[in-house]
Amino acid sequence: MANQRVDVLLIGGGIMSTTLATLLNQLDNGRTITVVEKHAALGTESSDSLHNAGTGHAAYCELNYTPDSPNGEINIDRAVDINQRFETSLTFWASAVERGLLPQAENFIRRVPHLSWVVGKNGVDFLSRRHRALQKHHLFADMAWSSEPTELARWMPIMDPFAAEHTAATRVNHGTDVNFGALTRGLGDTLHAQSSVTMRFNTQVTQLRRHDKGWRVTLRGPEGDSTLDAGFVFVGAGGAALPLLQQAKVEEVNGYAAFPVSGLWLMNPDADLALSHQAKVYGQAPVGAPPMSVPHLDTRYIDGQPCLLFGPFAGFTTKLLRQGRAFEWLSSVKPGNLRAATTAGWDNRHLVRYLVSEGLATKSDRMHSLQTFLPHADDADWTLYTAGQRVQIIKPTAAGRGKLEFGTEVITTRDRTLSALLGASPGASTSVDAMLQVVKTCFPELMQGMARQRLLGWLPNLELDLAQDAQAASALRQRNQRRLGLLPPKRSGATEDPRLQGAA
Repeated sequence: MANQRVDVLLIGGGIMSTTLATLLNQLDNGRTITVVEKHAALGTESSDSLHNAGTGHAAYCELNYTPDSPNGEINIDRAVDINQRFETSLTFWASAVERGLLPQAENFIRRVPHLSWVVGKNGVDFLSRRHRALQKHHLFADMAWSSEPTELARWMPIMDPFAAEHTAATRVNHGTDVNFGALTRGLGDTLHAQSSVTMRFNTQVTQLRRHDKGWRVTLRGPEGDSTLDAGFVFVGAGGAALPLLQQAKVEEVNGYAAFPVSGLWLMNPDADLALSHQAKVYGQAPVGAPPMSVPHLDTRYIDGQPCLLFGPFAGFTTKLLRQGRAFEWLSSVKPGNLRAATTAGWDNRHLVRYLVSEGLATKSDRMHSLQTFLPHADDADWTLYTAGQRVQIIKPTAAGRGKLEFGTEVITTRDRTLSALLGASPGASTSVDAMLQVVKTCFPELMQGMARQRLLGWLPNLELDLAQDAQAASALRQRNQRRLGLLPPKRSGATEDPRLQGAA
């Protein structure tokens, strides 16, 4: 019997795969698409609501996106880039809601203000300089600053931000909380109804190898082993991506190594307290902590119910997936990346020590951290919840050493028949931009002619430079917030920027 043939195979059923599948299906529904997911449902690994921060990362509150330089200047380049990329995600989601391809927006996104909060003279000085640098750019013009006790009490009513002698905060009202698990499953439900799309659950890829002009993939599912041939493969398998790429001998990851990090949340289900807080308050990371471990106290909406989450608490792990094997990380260590892994471990030994100490911390230790935000927090009201695994990438340098990366990276083979997502934050928040890059690189024909016109209907900002065009950026932001229910309804008689008209 001949192997089943599919145009596009997506390995992993998270937000990245469902976003790419939606883009491809909307631009050309004649292509056959298969999504392979090892669990029984989509979005249950890194995309699940309690396995990530749920923050719509727009660089409003995340201090690590605006590094301080020795001369005192704040570099805002990464913040501007991430803000634009998140706006692209909002634009795509707004269009999907308008077209009925996603459920009501409140099922997956809510308006929750984003705050940065610091204590101490150095912290206040940094935040003040950060605010001045960001507010000069029109994308951050709405960011407010205060060190006044009455204003801080209004912004953070359940906290006690005055215990320290020096304290300050910034606030952006239009921050968001995003349930990426609900978003993933919403996109997946629409895809599942398409005749050209097949979903295979409880199924793992056991072998991936080049074949003809594409890839031959061996699958293990409920009915046993099977194989299929794919013209294009996208690997969105989270921490499992690197070992699979190594096994497939993808030369673009030669020398790459994995650095897995575990996570925990403290969770309080008190809806009234969460609604009284109604904010995501990001603090400063402890010395030696990875960027993903910046402490924050958040109002979250999990399956429509408000709750409070604090964390995340990082720890050292040898797993690559949340429900993975205890020492599966060792499977990613090869002769070709051993030096990169060991040198990166040595160069980041302070981080390794920090992660080990965090992994040995007790609930009491974690409650002490929470009480720096919420002094009167009661141990009995908070439970520990295991968050998702994050696998940072170690890349080889020209000198052969390893450099630990904390961003998200898409790699593509030279023949453009395979792309894969590696890394973590900002991850899901910039999923649309990341997958759009895959379309541009691997399916250039979909960036031309009628397909491009369809894409412009989804993403009217495609031909706009939001970093340079303040008017277009403001109009697009208002459009997205209105269509996603993040602003009051449009005033009678108000008009929309003509460059955005014609979009969903």
